[in-house]
Amino acid sequence: QVQLVESGGGLVQAGGSLRLSCAASGSIFSINTMGWYRPAPGKQRELVARIISGSTTNYADSVKGRFTISRDNAKNTVYLQMNSLKSEDTAVYYCLADIQKIGGSSWLRYWGQGTQVTVSS
Repeated sequence: QVQLVESGGGLVQAGGSLRLSCAASGSIFSINTMGWYRPAPGKQRELVARIISGSTTNYADSVKGRFTISRDNAKNTVYLQMNSLKSEDTAVYYCLADIQKIGGSSWLRYWGQGTQVTVSS
């Protein structure tokens, strides 16, 4: 079994900061992409940020310059540092990871349970 556990969400005033964490655990052989998504109008979820194989990063235009994604491969953990938060950043943030399990040959996408971020104006 593989599990993603998120933490770090909460209530913050506009202009403040939060740091989200997502730790993957279980029968993990390798992790490729790790990232964060949130719901968006007209979409099930939109990309907030992702990091591929530890170095390449992608960000939504709306968070560039304010959010930074990083990962600790030794801990199978991805982080999202969110600065200069705005009310429109309020959402449930979902972690994802593309994982190859021990003894498996396929890459499977796993999702966390979500963590609420609320930004008050």
